[in-house]
Amino acid sequence: MLLVRGSGGGTNLTGTVFERGEEPPTYKGAPNEDAPYVWVCDSFYQVESGGSALCVDGSEIRVAFEEPMPRGFDTRDQAVSAARDHVRTQFARIGVDPDAVDIEVTKAEPA
Repeated sequence: MLLVRGSGGGTNLTGTVFERGEEPPTYKGAPNEDAPYVWVCDSFYQVESGGSALCVDGSEIRVAFEEPMPRGFDTRDQAVSAARDHVRTQFARIGVDPDAVDIEVTKAEPA
């Protein structure tokens, strides 16, 4: 499994690419459930009230989370590229410049 971690605005987001032979978590209605590479990560967006507190660039904002939706890919490169795009998009949704997000991909052993 690969961990894809983005850092920006004083906060972090980490998602997981499950590789061939590893079993990703399943969610009702998930597309591409049988793909050899599956990306799973939270999606969130900024809200005016409710949600959870998150400190971004020294200011507290509120965010709401969407249910993770696995996405399947045929190749590792496709999965990692989509993971990088997803992480940058999540930061953009909370006001962090996506070009300023540092992304690290590391290999991890399944628990």
